[in-house]
Amino acid sequence: MSGHSKLHNFLHSDAAPGILLCFSAIVALITINSPLSHWYHEFLETHVMFEVGHWKLQMHLLHWINDALMAVFFLLVGLEIKREMLEGELATFGQVILPGIAAAGGMIVPAGIFVLFNLGDATALKGWAIPSATDIAFALGIISLFGKRVPVSLKVFLTALAIFDDLGAIVIIALFYSSDMSFSALGISAALLGVAYAMNRKGVTKIAPYMMLGVFLWYFVLQSGVHATLAGVTLAFMIPNKDQ
Repeated sequence: MSGHSKLHNFLHSDAAPGILLCFSAIVALITINSPLSHWYHEFLETHVMFEVGHWKLQMHLLHWINDALMAVFFLLVGLEIKREMLEGELATFGQVILPGIAAAGGMIVPAGIFVLFNLGDATALKGWAIPSATDIAFALGIISLFGKRVPVSLKVFLTALAIFDDLGAIVIIALFYSSDMSFSALGISAALLGVAYAMNRKGVTKIAPYMMLGVFLWYFVLQSGVHATLAGVTLAFMIPNKDQ
């Protein structure tokens, strides 16, 4: 088998995302704890700017990764969850509520343990929400390492759990840690979601209009002070399950 065929087979294998994710994490950990750490920080702090006429958006590369690329990731995961809710492993209320309850427990218990161990430290107590979040990318990456040995129902359950957990974390941050939220930007975001919902109800099945609207939705969610990944999840549930 040629090298090209081996690479093609690897990239299309179920375990490829998990292997690449773990490899990238190991490389990042080694780099950040090496003499290259200064270069690593400078690289992530590189300014990247998009400019159209008098409008421009400039953020550090790290923020583009966390706020833009992760929004796309949440969009794709949200589409998968919606598909499962319509015709798959989450098609009944009982199947949906179970990962929701598990996610709630996965947030409350770690936060409770954190509070218990930091009762005497008022400053440390402010970080009670930190252990309540799940790293959904790593969760799904680790699952993918096992390939087809993991039942589809378990993959869907853990994916839904991670989604609910991350949405809960976004709500917590918005309620307890955001002091400069823009309600006007939130209002525009809600209006854009309303447009997406109306498009769905009118039978618009082409994906392009939703993606164009999603760019504006992402921008206004970002400007609102709420984590921009929320745009990806909410838009996913407005997109029709089948594209024509």
